[in-house]
Amino acid sequence: MLQNKTLLITGGTGSFGNAVLNRFLHTDHFSEIRIFSRDEKKQDDMRNSLKNDKVKYYIGDVRDLSSINKAMQGVDYVFHAAALKQVPSCEFFPLEATRTNVFGTQNVIDAAVANKVTKVICLSTDKAAYPINAMGISKALMEKVAIAASRNLKDTTVCLTRYGNVMASRGSVIPLFLKQIQSGGALTITDPNMTRFLMSLEDAVDLVLFAFEHGNPGDLFVNKAPAGTIGDLAQALKELCKADNEIKIIGTRHGEKLYETLCTREEMLKAEDMGEFYRVPADNRDLNYAQYFSEGETDISKIEDYHSHNTEQLGVEGMKKLVSNLPLIKKEVFGDLTAVQYPG
Repeated sequence: MLQNKTLLITGGTGSFGNAVLNRFLHTDHFSEIRIFSRDEKKQDDMRNSLKNDKVKYYIGDVRDLSSINKAMQGVDYVFHAAALKQVPSCEFFPLEATRTNVFGTQNVIDAAVANKVTKVICLSTDKAAYPINAMGISKALMEKVAIAASRNLKDTTVCLTRYGNVMASRGSVIPLFLKQIQSGGALTITDPNMTRFLMSLEDAVDLVLFAFEHGNPGDLFVNKAPAGTIGDLAQALKELCKADNEIKIIGTRHGEKLYETLCTREEMLKAEDMGEFYRVPADNRDLNYAQYFSEGETDISKIEDYHSHNTEQLGVEGMKKLVSNLPLIKKEVFGDLTAVQYPG
């Protein structure tokens, strides 16, 4: 199905784009993969590293409809990963987050429709469920924009994925802990009982590809990820590194949750269990407001959110096994220089 097809990845110079390229570059899937992003330096680094004619590069910004429209010509499928994702940056510049995450997504969808793209997969985050910061709020609104657009399209299918923090990605806690261990300093922990979903970059790619294969208009896909406490994660890394650094509790930071939610209870009420994934179909009711005000859901109070406190908990030994497979740990802890690490 994917032979002689063209894939466009917005924000394609980041970790996710590199992982997708690693998955498809040396297969007969997709005859052309287009990388769309603002960063010419990252594109040049990628071009010099890959040296592969299958990959084409487009400079542009999802905020600019004309630039994404040009890159979309002749495209069959889109993975929309471009976003502002840093919580503090979005908190200080919420309008910038809105311009990229919300209006940028609408531009991607409009360009896809204009160019008769078959399917668009929009990538979201667990912070969009019950959002408490500007990044999560903008991604939640991005989801609403994509679902609203999906209701009225005939030739283009728009669906979404939502996943948690990717282990060892740039700015995440594992590289920080590793750096602190290597420097001999204390491991700084906000709250040892704080839980987070534990996903690898390959898990994120698998989720997007599952949505690509199974997604109907407006569907939201979530994968069933294990979780663990930050305290156990720090202890697991100390044991893997055979280190004895002290642990310093610094307290919960602004905008940080005790646990993250991947599916709200409203979504779980209608979610379809698909094995390793949940599929949440779109709410396709029309503007008949009586359906919202006079008809409720009797079972909703009996259902629990799907969050990092009630999913599978790994513990220290489970975490050691999981993080041992990360390229960063393979390289920095076990000395495996062949481990593939993704920039961005």
